[in-house]
Amino acid sequence: MASEINQLSNSPITAHSFSLDRSLLAVCENSNEAKIYRKGSGSSWNLTDTLNEHDKVITSIDWAPHSNRIVTASQDRNAYVWQYGPDPLNPDGSHVWQPTLVLLRINRSATFVRWSPDEAKFAVGSGARAIAVCQYDAESNWWVAKHLKKPLRSTVLSVAWHPNSVLLAAGSADATCRVLSAYIKGVDSKPEPTVWGERIPFNTICGDFSSPAGGWVHDVSFSPSGDALAFVSHDSTVTIVYPSAPDAPPSAVHVIKLPSLPLVSLTFCGEDTFVAAGHDCQPLVFQGDSNRGWKLVKTLEEFKGVGSPQQQRTPSGGIGRLNNDAFNLFRSADSRGVMTPAGEGGSNGGSRAGLETVHSNTITSVRKFAGADGSISHISTSGSDGKVVIWSISAGGVTGIAKGVASIRI
Repeated sequence: MASEINQLSNSPITAHSFSLDRSLLAVCENSNEAKIYRKGSGSSWNLTDTLNEHDKVITSIDWAPHSNRIVTASQDRNAYVWQYGPDPLNPDGSHVWQPTLVLLRINRSATFVRWSPDEAKFAVGSGARAIAVCQYDAESNWWVAKHLKKPLRSTVLSVAWHPNSVLLAAGSADATCRVLSAYIKGVDSKPEPTVWGERIPFNTICGDFSSPAGGWVHDVSFSPSGDALAFVSHDSTVTIVYPSAPDAPPSAVHVIKLPSLPLVSLTFCGEDTFVAAGHDCQPLVFQGDSNRGWKLVKTLEEFKGVGSPQQQRTPSGGIGRLNNDAFNLFRSADSRGVMTPAGEGGSNGGSRAGLETVHSNTITSVRKFAGADGSISHISTSGSDGKVVIWSISAGGVTGIAKGVASIRI
């Protein structure tokens, strides 16, 4: 169930990130500016700052919770690290967000950015078939990058850090998810051995996994222990991989094929649970383990009016229903010669009228919101409808899932 719904913009929100205490929220509204909102009274959010150093659309944003630094990546091939501190141009003691340019050294758009868990580095995916792993150089007072290139063959769409802050998973448009070493001597301490490997110098390939039907890998996520990896692809599949040992086949690979539109974002909430969302406009909860496999257990939506005439006319009232809704919407609009069918509300922020979901357009990002690592209780989502929504993991149910989907197993 959605515990808080915030309509922040009439433009799509392509990415969002909260501060440590969740009192501040940074969002990208599909423009070259990142906006900072502060929690007001009740459920209101008030715009406090605008970060506007980029020349082109900001594609990704991440907030380091403990160091209180924000990193933004953009189509202008740059990234900035923003630090909140005293304004050097104003001696009255006021504070501002001060940018520091990152030398990414890429010739294509930056697509995705994430801080490492220890906040000493961050990784930037790009369209240059490279990942820039960035560290701070105190002598020159800027952030410098080392590139992960081989065997990347296409645009990197997402990255995710292992809990040890050394291994990095990357999802690419070449339909492959890879696990690479981002170990930097002098910055990282020697990591403990893991199922992914023991000796892992920079750019070591620790895993290489393809999506089942050749779909772009939209997002990747490690489990809290780092011993499992999940990724979602444009072929409407979810893949969960359990490695066994270095240079050995995985001990288990579970694939869930969904009868729905593709998922584009996911995050682990516990070792046996993760939440994913995408073009079907609702967050879905998956549970399982290496031995029993994984399955879709519920949606966080709580659909109302079960058994109403409208629902009785719809054969599948759940995940796959958007195909019918979209078809009927455009057929009705075409027959009337209008953008919105009669009797439907106008679209706001690119929303699709007639949907029963909280989000009325694609969910672009799923982030952890509340709870300790391994036992997340709430998640947040942002969407192309301009909303940021807080969800309770314990809410929802199978009501909104098509009956045939609720029993899907690997």
